[in-house]
Amino acid sequence: MDAAGSGISAAVRATPRGTQSFVQILALCWRRPSLLGVEILWRWSFGVPLLLVLGWQGQRIWSAARAGLEATGVFQFSLQYPLQGALQVSDALDVLGPPVLHAAAWLLPAGIAAWAVAAGLGRNAVLRGYRPETPRRPATMIVLQLLRVVALCTTFVVWFEAVRWAANFTLATASPASDAGGEPNLVLYCALVIFFSFGIFTVWALLSWVFSIAPLLAALEGQSVAGSLLRSLRLGPLRGKLVEINLAMGIVKLALIVLAMVFSATPLPFEDVVHGAALYAWWAVVTVLYLIASDFFQVARLVAFVQLWNIATNPDLCAVPDIRENSLQRK
Repeated sequence: MDAAGSGISAAVRATPRGTQSFVQILALCWRRPSLLGVEILWRWSFGVPLLLVLGWQGQRIWSAARAGLEATGVFQFSLQYPLQGALQVSDALDVLGPPVLHAAAWLLPAGIAAWAVAAGLGRNAVLRGYRPETPRRPATMIVLQLLRVVALCTTFVVWFEAVRWAANFTLATASPASDAGGEPNLVLYCALVIFFSFGIFTVWALLSWVFSIAPLLAALEGQSVAGSLLRSLRLGPLRGKLVEINLAMGIVKLALIVLAMVFSATPLPFEDVVHGAALYAWWAVVTVLYLIASDFFQVARLVAFVQLWNIATNPDLCAVPDIRENSLQRK
């Protein structure tokens, strides 16, 4: 291993676990709201126009397919009759399939390209906001963000195929002689969907650190696209700490989703009082708060990654997460 790699190994072995100083990192990010502001700016600058385009396309598809959807009976879907409901959903997908695929043929590539540009520039801006001496590497970071979103889309495709396999397996194991009259086991199907969903999510949380750290290495060490990807696979003991941080962020995301669902359901017992526009406004507030919290933890993950890299390359300067903050304040 080269000198840099040896330095990283020696320094990282002397540092605490990746999540032990995470509370201090959260406090550091809380004291620097400008980092969250930049993160929200670039994410929402991409997300809001995309939502408007999706809403426009969705309205067009709805106007063209509404009559066909009503004919399928999908609006009378009931879990009491799962086989009938499955046929209704299948017929509805046949109606929606052509217009949705026609829109996705141009919208999906355009959205992926726009996300890569926004994420590359935005991530570089947040990194420079936290570490001003970081050089600008827009082209390299855009390409790496493009690779990351392609890998994420591949994960969704794998999940979709797994769910489809679960449906086919459930249908194949339905016994015509059973009391249900040959209807599929809905409980088994739901169990398989939950198993595959959490399994694939966990695998992505464990492996996505490669695509998360590569853009940072490209900026911090001046690596090329291929060099940063290879470098992210050869981090020695630092890799375990990065995986730990990334897995912790995955758990945080799950917790945020659960909290958002709980708060979204809070007004339901009072539906006689809170309904209509008031209920939609509450859901909008919960959604915005969830997005802000998610962006905050994204910034915290970036800072944690940079802190671990700082400790690995210069342990005397960055042994404590808020040393850099204090040094910047003194300057």
